[in-house]
Amino acid sequence: MTVLRREISDYLSHLKIERNLSLNTIGAYSRDLNRLALFLEDAAIGSVEHVSPELMVAYQSHLATGGFSRSTVQRHLAACRSFLKFCVSEGLLPADPAAHLSLPKSGQRLPKALSVVDTTALVEALATSEDILDMRDYALMEFLYATGSRISEAVNLEIDHIDVQEGSVRLLGKGNKTRVVPLGSRAVSALERYLVRSRPSLLKVSTFHVFLNRKGEPLSRQSAFKAVQRCREIAHIAAEVSPHTLRHSFATHLMEGGADVRVVQELLGHASVATTQIYTLVTAQRLREVYATAHPRARR
Repeated sequence: MTVLRREISDYLSHLKIERNLSLNTIGAYSRDLNRLALFLEDAAIGSVEHVSPELMVAYQSHLATGGFSRSTVQRHLAACRSFLKFCVSEGLLPADPAAHLSLPKSGQRLPKALSVVDTTALVEALATSEDILDMRDYALMEFLYATGSRISEAVNLEIDHIDVQEGSVRLLGKGNKTRVVPLGSRAVSALERYLVRSRPSLLKVSTFHVFLNRKGEPLSRQSAFKAVQRCREIAHIAAEVSPHTLRHSFATHLMEGGADVRVVQELLGHASVATTQIYTLVTAQRLREVYATAHPRARR
């Protein structure tokens, strides 16, 4: 392992041990910094002590002309800046060579939410099936839409996190932060049906995870994605959907129904209300679309 690669490895260990970031987040940092390492190695740079401001400008230009989207370039540079700041704090660099770089502004991308009609069709695609895997997938769809949970929160859900009597669930989010989210009556019913009639047939080893695969192991994020795709096909929905689509739909439909943005922030587990406020733009856009379609003086 080269000095540079060891320095990156030390930083990733710092993210895991001292900052307690998730494995997915650390994996994203690792991929981004591997790209930086390849660039530096091509320039015969074997350690961060030889990284100059001019070299970081060249790397920014390399990313900008490499066919990446603005958001991808922004993410790569943010990872680099975080790594280099760590190196400064560790005494490996006298000053941050990326301090002067300005991150490219990403365009305002609105989350893609399904209509209430399409969401209902997606969620209820397997509602009447008696197949044990279908009961699991139906419970998963109801759960995702009822809670707005991230897919990682859903697949890591454990039985004692669910309070059927109170109609609520405790979710473990980013940074191991927990939040309690209400469960609608339909989600409770679907979960109870799955836990009583399906999960015992799937259970083969001792585990507290709620959602299991056919081998009795915790359901993976990839399998959850496939379940959503299957429901999409059954419901004949043309739009592209993923588990995150249900999270976006959850938030958008709450905002359209008059929910306060700070309530939605708490339900989604966003650290900042600024992240949640994008949904106010979604609902405003929807209002404009309805107005343009329905008002007799809106059309030219």
